[in-house]
Amino acid sequence: MAGALFRTKSIDRLLADAAASGEGTLKRTLGPLQLIALGIGAIIGAGLFVRTAAAIADRAGPSVVLAFVVAGIGCAFAGLCYAEFASMIPVAGSAYTYSYATMGELVAWIIGWDLVLEYAVGNVAVAISWGDYFMTLMRGAGIDIPVWLTTGYRTALLSANPEVHGLLDTAPRLAGIPILVNLPAFGIVMLITWLLLRGVRETSTVNNVMVVIKLLALALFIGAGLTAINTANYTPFAPNGFTGIHQGAAIVFFAYIGFDAISTAGEETRDPQRNLPIGILGGLAVCTVIYVVVGAVLTGMVPYQQLAVADPLAEALKLAGFGNVGMIVSLGAVVSMAAVLLVFQYGQPRIFFAMARDGLLPRWAASVDAKTRVPYTTTLVTGIVVAVGSLIGDAAETYDLTNIGTLFAFALVSAGVLVLRVKEPNRERPFRVPLVWVVAPLGILACVFVMFGLPRQAWERFGIWLAIGVVLYALYGYRNSRLRNSR
Repeated sequence: MAGALFRTKSIDRLLADAAASGEGTLKRTLGPLQLIALGIGAIIGAGLFVRTAAAIADRAGPSVVLAFVVAGIGCAFAGLCYAEFASMIPVAGSAYTYSYATMGELVAWIIGWDLVLEYAVGNVAVAISWGDYFMTLMRGAGIDIPVWLTTGYRTALLSANPEVHGLLDTAPRLAGIPILVNLPAFGIVMLITWLLLRGVRETSTVNNVMVVIKLLALALFIGAGLTAINTANYTPFAPNGFTGIHQGAAIVFFAYIGFDAISTAGEETRDPQRNLPIGILGGLAVCTVIYVVVGAVLTGMVPYQQLAVADPLAEALKLAGFGNVGMIVSLGAVVSMAAVLLVFQYGQPRIFFAMARDGLLPRWAASVDAKTRVPYTTTLVTGIVVAVGSLIGDAAETYDLTNIGTLFAFALVSAGVLVLRVKEPNRERPFRVPLVWVVAPLGILACVFVMFGLPRQAWERFGIWLAIGVVLYALYGYRNSRLRNSR
């Protein structure tokens, strides 16, 4: 039994199964620039426009720029490992597929289950944050929507704000239950799902447009902010010392989640051995530079204590006297987070698709539309689940869980590169991690280091999540594994 649990699926078989899918294959349409845009679309979003506030005001202060660097270094090490795997195994599934080839079926299942935290659960938080920025724009335009239609039940239940928590008593009731739903968050997820069902080419085009808009909005913020910097705001630079930088890195790590989503496009990329590494590393490099610059400008504009708000970039512009510019940046944030939703909703169904093709999920999850070549069933199911979660959920309680799940996946991918270097040292690697015996271990250590900056509650919930996954594997995945049954 132990042998079956940790039996690996060879790279040759992974590639053969993908090629032999027939009507179940995906369509290769993405080039390097589209992949970089996909990465920027996934990375720059709620992590920058929302989570930066918690890292600055509560932990790092102006030294948030160092927190971005620490988190970025960890992601760079993991990104190099992802690039090597993606060039060798250009199929759907991302870290799930790479783990299947190196550490066995049980580990692959755990990673596949773990990635639900990054994509689906993470998208619940992004959708709710999108709704907050959207409502800021609506109020600025003089449009007032009842609060009980823009606030999820969990948000009201967990909020320390008396006005928000008081909605439990003041909201309309149905059968004695308060009606507290976040309709904007629900609506944007369903709109994104509809777009994804139209096809990958259409999805890529819309993402490219949104990436241009978000970059223009950030350029406008930087341009306006540079004229309002007061160097006195950089003192004290690190109010909580190295501990604040460490904890700040754990918080802003959410801002880097998404570069690995590029690897889920392995079966929809032209010349994947060349283009996937370019997309992964190029997107990560561009975003790291943007984060450091935005962090430096943001903390130089106003005292960091004033940034404990839901929309720190817009608030900083408002306090600096650029109210109209702040509204434009808020619009850019809405578009930016919509792009994150798009890419994450793109990635999750393809992981389910790969798992179903291996028999670890029901066969219907591997269905591909004959015309659009999109895994339509998993795309629709993922959209509905995320939309319902964002309708009633709370963003704050999902951020840390998403972070720890993603860091765990990154650490295992870094370990997997070392395992494969030992098991198959002579296999062709279109992209090779330089100094692999230094880079990969540093990737593991960096991820574990950032993980220990997360609160205890995140670890407890992560343990429960993994336990549920192991039970599901025992009940279904182990019994229906195509690899095990073929033997």
